[in-house]
Amino acid sequence: MDEQILRLITPHAGKIQAVKPTTGGHGAAMTALVETEQGRLFVKATPNRAGGNLDAARREAAIGPHLGDVAPAFRFQVEDGDWFVVGADALDARASDFTPESEDLPTIIDAVDRVSSLGVPDVAARWVETRWDRFATEREKPLLRGRALTHADVHGRNVLIDGVGRGWVVDWDWPTLASSVVMPTSLAVQLVSAGHSPESAQAWVAKTRVWGAASSEERRMFAAVNARMHDWLAELRGEEWLHAMAKAAHAWSEHMNR
Repeated sequence: MDEQILRLITPHAGKIQAVKPTTGGHGAAMTALVETEQGRLFVKATPNRAGGNLDAARREAAIGPHLGDVAPAFRFQVEDGDWFVVGADALDARASDFTPESEDLPTIIDAVDRVSSLGVPDVAARWVETRWDRFATEREKPLLRGRALTHADVHGRNVLIDGVGRGWVVDWDWPTLASSVVMPTSLAVQLVSAGHSPESAQAWVAKTRVWGAASSEERRMFAAVNARMHDWLAELRGEEWLHAMAKAAHAWSEHMNR
């Protein structure tokens, strides 16, 4: 990790003893596990220049102190002219397994329920979800809105499971207030992508509290809008995994709109 970043975080993290660069995630220029005299931290540094990556980093920092025991404890944010940096407790945990026979599935459902039980902190009270608007008709757009605190990117690397089997939700650079249908639909598409039939995915997401808060119309509508978004992402970037996600999103949409 850049020496400038380490100097920037030292007043907040304490004396730095070791740094292990990490990979994963999109948009963060640098991430690392940092051993300090105060403990082990996960540090994420984003270039401090205007744009979507910095906007996401600032939103992650804004929601971080309000996530209770859903996410690792948020420790600090700090910036200079070059970097915007956040730090949180590091977890000794693994990615969760979304496949049909996985024993992790009940823990994943519990983690989603804990997110939906957080309520809306003041810092998020004025957030309005608009990221799907370009893929929605004027009639559909109002159904995207809502007051449910939402982690809109629920997948195996963002739901981690620690050594005692407890789930933690990480990577909060896409939190939003949205319709209750957004988070369970995101989960359902990930389950289909991991090998579930749409029927199996529905059986699992129906166990979440937030699923029951959405109307049938919202479920059908958002499944279709979300599939359009995945088509756009797959065409824009052309990566194989994005095409696989688009295929899963369409399978879910077809199931919901039968």
